[in-house]
Amino acid sequence: MIGDTSLLAHFEEQAGWCDGLGSPFTGALCRELAKDYKAGGPVYTLCKDWPGNPRKDALALRLTGALHHAVLTGADPVLAAAYPEQRPNWSMDEVWPRARHWLEANLDHVSAFIQSPPQTNETRRAIAMLPAFLELAARFDMPMDVLELGASAGLNQNWDRFNYQTDSWSRSGDSGVTIRTDWHGEPPAHLETAFNIRSRAACDISPLDVSDPAKALQLKCYTWADQEERLSRLDAAIKLAVETGVRVEKANASDWLEAKLASRPSGGLTVVFHSVYLIYPPREEIARTMQLITQAGEAATASNPLAWVCYESEALFGGDKTSPKMRTRLQVWPGGEARYLNTSDGHITRLQAHA
Repeated sequence: MIGDTSLLAHFEEQAGWCDGLGSPFTGALCRELAKDYKAGGPVYTLCKDWPGNPRKDALALRLTGALHHAVLTGADPVLAAAYPEQRPNWSMDEVWPRARHWLEANLDHVSAFIQSPPQTNETRRAIAMLPAFLELAARFDMPMDVLELGASAGLNQNWDRFNYQTDSWSRSGDSGVTIRTDWHGEPPAHLETAFNIRSRAACDISPLDVSDPAKALQLKCYTWADQEERLSRLDAAIKLAVETGVRVEKANASDWLEAKLASRPSGGLTVVFHSVYLIYPPREEIARTMQLITQAGEAATASNPLAWVCYESEALFGGDKTSPKMRTRLQVWPGGEARYLNTSDGHITRLQAHA
């Protein structure tokens, strides 16, 4: 065997996560990546000098994204013919030889492609944060100014316009985007509460402008190819983002947030929110972001309150560091009280509401 055992472990771990999140195709593809790396194939050539942490960088998903991009753009019709979009009864015995050929024939292209981190802008995470937004809208009779960190393409800027459906409750929005999940526990309180959003703003270190079809396709390629519902929901969310003129500023999150908090308007509730963002920045950036929010919260007043809503790994707030689970956390100032509202996974396939 050749290669880095930690990288092989990453491929295998990612395969397991894909299986658990309902993507047997991507799981099987990750296992083929591992085999090819171990055998010294094109995957080894592409990954052998990877400078960062393959797990933190989601290297396996960068490679599967590169292959999906070739399918979606029509760059490789032979590969596309074997992918789930065209062949629901796909066979990895047929897919992998074509995928390997594409990688081998396009090493320079793929090497450049995988320098960018995966971005799926998973809109289903909005249903985990919705109970927090509803509670804030019911609690504060004032306009809401929302600030999103690590917003990617900004699709979740439209969380209040989404439709939400579960077996036990639903809420209608003003769009063609419908968010569904397997919800367990009590329904969110205040489901009929209306939102009064005065302003929306968002930042990302590398935002994608989905009004550009090429950028929209770049976003879509990271969505797993056998997950038809996610792909359809993404298409609808992109359409809504274009219609509503969503804009994401290119900026370092802590610098951007410092400026926004220093100039936040009066007479309203400022809400800082983010989802599955804090796993990506360096530790010092995470610490500074948290400090900025806390400091602004301590200075908040009854006429200018501040809320922090996030859906992040439970390890970031003192939870089990080995757990893959994520939790919705709500913290409000004045007062600074913090609560966890629900627990789920990165794709919100099954959500457990907290009592």
